[in-house]
Amino acid sequence: MAGTQRALNALDRRPVDFLDLPPIAKVSGTVRLPGSKSITNRVLLLAALAQGTTLVRDPLQADDTSVMLDALRRLGIDWSTRADGAVSVPGAGGPFPVRQADLFLGNAGTAFRPLTAALALCGGEYRLSGVARMHERPIGDLVDALVAIGATIDYLGQQGYPPLAIHPGRVRAGGSVEVRGDVSSQFLTAVLMALPLVASETRVRVKGDLISKPYVEITLNLMRRFGVAVGRDEWREFTVPGNCYRSPGEIFVEGDASSASYFLAAGAISGLKGGGPVRVQGVGRASIQGDVRFVELLERMGAGIAMGDDWIEAGPGPAAGKLHALDVDLNHIPDAAMTAAVMALFADGTSTLRNIGSWRVKETDRIAAMAHELRKLGAAVEEGPDFLRITPPPDSRLTPDANIDTYDDHRMAMCFSLAALGGVSVRINDPKCVAKTFPEYFDVLASISGA
Repeated sequence: MAGTQRALNALDRRPVDFLDLPPIAKVSGTVRLPGSKSITNRVLLLAALAQGTTLVRDPLQADDTSVMLDALRRLGIDWSTRADGAVSVPGAGGPFPVRQADLFLGNAGTAFRPLTAALALCGGEYRLSGVARMHERPIGDLVDALVAIGATIDYLGQQGYPPLAIHPGRVRAGGSVEVRGDVSSQFLTAVLMALPLVASETRVRVKGDLISKPYVEITLNLMRRFGVAVGRDEWREFTVPGNCYRSPGEIFVEGDASSASYFLAAGAISGLKGGGPVRVQGVGRASIQGDVRFVELLERMGAGIAMGDDWIEAGPGPAAGKLHALDVDLNHIPDAAMTAAVMALFADGTSTLRNIGSWRVKETDRIAAMAHELRKLGAAVEEGPDFLRITPPPDSRLTPDANIDTYDDHRMAMCFSLAALGGVSVRINDPKCVAKTFPEYFDVLASISGA
């Protein structure tokens, strides 16, 4: 598509702070997904703590994973990258060898929270900071859990928020610890991943209702791959054995299921006008990521779905010409739920997205941001503490030339690019924010777009 390509060429000339997407008539084709951020950063940390060297194949190469790799090098892990992009990580076989470091972790929650827990159990002096938004994202519940088992952590700014100073503590071996589960599942993930460092069996009890359970499933799956099988009693209690992590030798990172949602949604929307299908490769029926369940939502909306072990395809469904509105609990897929919010613009009625309160503490307050930007496209939006109710404009006729702010949030930029499938031009402000997880996103979108 010539117009999109011209805009992409302009994006390569610095400085550029917006990208104008022309209307996209339809999409079709195949997309090879980048590696999962959630899996990549977990694997890198587990490999760093394990006995032996781990070859990490197909890792995500983006800002958030670069932050993790930089931190690991500063902590004494001398990793190297091969010509094929695989990363070789020599494990420390326990606590990090460097016991004093000052780490800047950007806005990468998948690096900040797990490293906080691991470093609190390493017996060193560490300072952890990030961008301004990271200093607005709560971490007090994680710190409280770590302090309860003997860690020593100080807040360097506002109580309950980064930046943090971690000091040598008197961490007790064994026993139990409580972690709040209703704000972010990353708190539980961080504690679970760090506890093998105490070399004694520990029980972890969850306070409140655990949100985003599929992300904890990823954690448990990967810990098991590194030789630590965590016992689970429903979602209320976990038992972490005291054995050290052991490298599996080689591990593959599957494609990012959250990123898949944009292209699958594009295939479904394009199917309304005779376009599609779109196939994503790198994630499918065998995925360990919860966001793969986004396809269930697409099917309920009326899209046609086909799947293999490592691919998914979305296109027109049996009722071609419309997508059904939904009233749905999306707590289990909070990232892909953002894609559903933009898809609601193309539905045949009012959609309600429920139990998405965790959006409030993400890269931005995603509930407020999403509501504000959807209104720019002509939607009527009701915003609640943990829900959005979205009524599309009549006949899904979107407001043309909407100027979409992205709030330094990669998912806002990628989600709202789908509005161009509504036959309107869309301006995406700060498009380079997609570098957090998918630097090539707009190039890939252009590659499947047609006039």
